[in-house]
Amino acid sequence: MKHLKKLILIVLAMSILFAMSACARRDDGKLIMATNAAFPPYEYYENGVIVGIDAEIAQAIADKLGLELVIEDMEFGSIITAVQSRKVDMGMAGMTITKERLVSVNFSTPYTTASQVIIVKENSNITGPDDLADKSVGVQESTTGDIYITDEYPDADVQRYSKGVEAVQALIQGKVVAVVIDSEPAKVFVKQNSGLKILPEAYTIEDYAIAVSKKNKDLLEKINTALAELTADGTIKSIIDKYISAD
Repeated sequence: MKHLKKLILIVLAMSILFAMSACARRDDGKLIMATNAAFPPYEYYENGVIVGIDAEIAQAIADKLGLELVIEDMEFGSIITAVQSRKVDMGMAGMTITKERLVSVNFSTPYTTASQVIIVKENSNITGPDDLADKSVGVQESTTGDIYITDEYPDADVQRYSKGVEAVQALIQGKVVAVVIDSEPAKVFVKQNSGLKILPEAYTIEDYAIAVSKKNKDLLEKINTALAELTADGTIKSIIDKYISAD
């Protein structure tokens, strides 16, 4: 019996150590970033490689920290959980700071400002957000577009898609009458698909930032320091200007 108790204690101790090591601060010289690479111009695939504004800013941060950047592509709705559990070091995916997300993770200082806009067909009679109150609206699941439409228009028929481009395809196919999504991806999707337009009235204005585990305040401080330096020397502006024209 004593030997059995001792064996059980050893197994329990090993389980605790394994759990702690899974959540321990990574020290392998890598900075692992979670993203959803279907959100141009912030993150998307080009010749099999993830590129875009967030990818380049993340690389600049990794260079500042002397780390190798590794980007993991996943569903947008999985990013916060991956950061919270420390399976990854940070989340960058055109991610807005919200009260709901702040419950689970910390955010860096914002590195850019964006807006949510409404995409409709060119012959649509929808002219602004209030026209969506009882309509079928496409959104990318778990994004702020999803959150805002769901909260503000409970009678709307919100259709959720894993990627923004899938919501746009639903609009083209007549499955929804509008899509609410971030402005820069919206411009890309409208340019790629004739017969669509973006309404002139912005739905919201919001800040993009980097999600970091609440248990990793040291990394958050280092990221904020790197962002401040990259902002001061013009690196972030040059990266954004490379992908987004002034007009």
